[in-house]
Amino acid sequence: MQSMRRGLLTLVSLATAVAIVTSLNAARAGGTPVALVTAETENSLLAISLDDGHVLRRVALPADPENVVAGVGATAVVVSARGHAVTLLDWRTLKVLKVLSDFGAPHLAAVAPNGKWAYVSDDARGQLVTIELASRRVVDRLAVGTGAHHLTISPDGRRLWLALGEQARTLVIVDTTKPGRPRILRRFDPGITVHDLAFSPDGRQVWLTSASSQSVTVVDAHSARRLFAVAAGRPPQHVTFNQTVSKLSRFAFITSGYSSRIEMVDTRSGRVLRAARVPDGSFNLTTAGGLVVTSSLTRGTLTELNDQLHLIRSRKVAPAARDVAVVVW
Repeated sequence: MQSMRRGLLTLVSLATAVAIVTSLNAARAGGTPVALVTAETENSLLAISLDDGHVLRRVALPADPENVVAGVGATAVVVSARGHAVTLLDWRTLKVLKVLSDFGAPHLAAVAPNGKWAYVSDDARGQLVTIELASRRVVDRLAVGTGAHHLTISPDGRRLWLALGEQARTLVIVDTTKPGRPRILRRFDPGITVHDLAFSPDGRQVWLTSASSQSVTVVDAHSARRLFAVAAGRPPQHVTFNQTVSKLSRFAFITSGYSSRIEMVDTRSGRVLRAARVPDGSFNLTTAGGLVVTSSLTRGTLTELNDQLHLIRSRKVAPAARDVAVVVW
């Protein structure tokens, strides 16, 4: 944390300038950028203003909320593993719409690009669970294999990749062209132990973060052929892309919570362009416009950077800040 404080002092002028730009961009978008953070040990979802870091609202959730997905359509999805539940909320008001409780151990969720469907991995039951968001009900449970965990859906909504386990040696490719009735296309061993995975914004690549090595493997989304590897921090890593600003669509952002590090990577070459330090335990991350936001599970901090990885602010918001999504109020 001493290095973080020094970073704050040395970047005061830049952070002030960036904060002004961020506020102006939010105003043009019609509101305030807000981070939705799962406070795991407090069994709640926090709404935090990214303009000033203040907690705006707090919503009680079933036990052990881990993953939050929001911003596609009007429904936010929060997955609570120990609570055996998935909560659907209106992310504009944080009103709870429905709590779905028939799960073994749900962990991660992905929302289809059209905002109409949510897919949840239930590792205890080895299922991929499909939720129709309009009716707020489960419409399908596909047996994919024990340990169903991280998942990602393609930008066109036609394919979903899922990892069996947090140290997965089996990936499952699912056909979601009929979104309410997904079906398995193939299973394969990627040749590495996979933790997280994410489609690139153009849908041509899938980025596979590691559970055992300091590199991220990028494969062709059609053939699963290895394209290149990216040097990264200690495993496990997580990855996302800036999909809002077109000029940044060729950049990926990778976090290593155990290395207190975040990287900006060129998706065409895999070259690390720049890196910055973040609080220990900053595993999960998201992007929105010109912002990169990461939450720390061990420090309970929410850290906001601009798209060049210059620090804007870092603030403790909970004992444990598991996951984060960004919306505009």
